[in-house]
Amino acid sequence: MNKIFPSAEAALKDVVKDGQLLAVGGFGLCGIPEALIDALRDSKVQNLTVISNNAGVDGFGLGKLLETRQIKKMIASYVGENKEFERQFLAGELALDFTPQGTLAEKLRAGGAGIPAFFTKTGVGTQVAEGKELREFNGETYVMEHALVPDISLVKAEVADTAGNLRFHLTARNFNPAAATAGKICIVEVERIVPVGELAPDDIHLPGVYVHRLVVNATPEKRIEKRTITETNKAGA
Repeated sequence: MNKIFPSAEAALKDVVKDGQLLAVGGFGLCGIPEALIDALRDSKVQNLTVISNNAGVDGFGLGKLLETRQIKKMIASYVGENKEFERQFLAGELALDFTPQGTLAEKLRAGGAGIPAFFTKTGVGTQVAEGKELREFNGETYVMEHALVPDISLVKAEVADTAGNLRFHLTARNFNPAAATAGKICIVEVERIVPVGELAPDDIHLPGVYVHRLVVNATPEKRIEKRTITETNKAGA
């Protein structure tokens, strides 16, 4: 089975539809599938619910989909870097399921593992637990959280082989493996593709069985969300 597509647009063309639930890998702007996000924007699909740790920044990452008003709801754990997100949410134009970060990761992991729900202490006694089942275990109260199984997962990896086995680059791994395993269809953007056998078994972070489509973006921008530098003391002191 050939998993390699000639472009991000081709990889999305016959699978993305209005009203879908999507998971998008990344943490801030680290490890986001830049080309796939652009292709999703250009597809003009509407009324999307998007699961992601955050919503990018204004004008980049998922921020591009907010600008085009293609997202109707975000399921996220951090939204503080996007002014358009804030504007839409406060105006009642964007729904938000604000989810603790660890819970969000586990909801995706559980979805990929075929576990429909799980109990956690995170959020008990807060708005996070409102309307959810509570249960006591060993004298402690837990809240039940449902797993997430997106229609499509958009994922970024550093390298894949032609069978779809993936290797991620350091912290760019972040939410990507969990998003990949949870999705009914997993589309992966990589910087290069190598023949089967070139990746050592111990270097494979995600088996190709989870990957349905691959597309190469050899030169992603990899924008830095915030850069802090130390000014050099010109006096040498």
